[in-house]
Amino acid sequence: MGNLEALGDALTGGVVGRAVEPNAGEADGHTHEANCLNCGTALTGPYCSACGQHAHVHRTLEAFFHDFAHGVLHFEGKIFRTLPLLAWRPGELTRRYIDGQRASFVSPIALFLFCVFFMFGVVGLSSNTTGATAKASADAARELKRDQTKLDILQQQRAVATGPVASKLDEKIGDLKNEMTAIQAVKEGKVDANFQWAGDFLGGFGDKLNNAAKNPELLFYKIKTNAYKFSWALIPISVPFVWLLFPFNRRFKIYDHTVFVTYSLCFMMLLLAAGSLIGLVSEALASILWFVPPVHMYRQLRGAYGVSKAGAVWRTALLTIFAFIAISLFGSLLVALGAFE
Repeated sequence: MGNLEALGDALTGGVVGRAVEPNAGEADGHTHEANCLNCGTALTGPYCSACGQHAHVHRTLEAFFHDFAHGVLHFEGKIFRTLPLLAWRPGELTRRYIDGQRASFVSPIALFLFCVFFMFGVVGLSSNTTGATAKASADAARELKRDQTKLDILQQQRAVATGPVASKLDEKIGDLKNEMTAIQAVKEGKVDANFQWAGDFLGGFGDKLNNAAKNPELLFYKIKTNAYKFSWALIPISVPFVWLLFPFNRRFKIYDHTVFVTYSLCFMMLLLAAGSLIGLVSEALASILWFVPPVHMYRQLRGAYGVSKAGAVWRTALLTIFAFIAISLFGSLLVALGAFE
């Protein structure tokens, strides 16, 4: 890390600073204060004893880039210690943070915010919503063509059928027509009149849903926006499910479960970002990543809660089910928010 910081100083301070401010040096912008410029406390060392601010304040462009590089590298230092444990020994990371080792690692919530920003950035850059919409439309068109062929065959059979056979054919023809109507509505991005009963039955709520369904692209945009803004809701949604894994254990508090959930969500978001990038090269290879979450959950449960292998296995199975439930609840929340905005 010392070499990295030295390199950062050389690149940012030594090169950029002197290039822009050739006459600016330590003597020009380095202040020597008797009292802290932040809180006014008398200085007795290199840092203020009251607020912790550095005693000497730099006022040069060189110092600005130096502080920038130091801040980035300092965060990287914690990242380099946090991410390997998060990936391979998540239970140890969770337990060590809960037990008080805070300075060595990025805090769960800080890492969560970083992962949210990183994941949405990667997914946004690597996804092709226009192509996905075109593909969905093409798939719907092919499905309609197949259904039309089936419908022609059924109608030919119905023309010569009588009795119970004719009744069954009428039922199949009706079901197939309803299916084709639904596919056509999806293809054209609108709701057919046959589905307006939902608005009549549900009143204003149904109207909102119908309006959202008529403009799916706008609804999808709102869902993406809300997913970014309300991603934190995944934490309170998930914590009760983890608590259910240890309902009668007084050793583990809600705080423990919150740290567990937050670090776990951080890993899953990074995994999703990695899958988005790998998917650009090979979708088959990216699909293998679906097997990673259960393994990660198992390892985190083992290390964070100290449970046996058997205990970790059945809890992992339950937690996998709970995860799908939590994601479904979160998705429903996003759809509702998108429909009512």
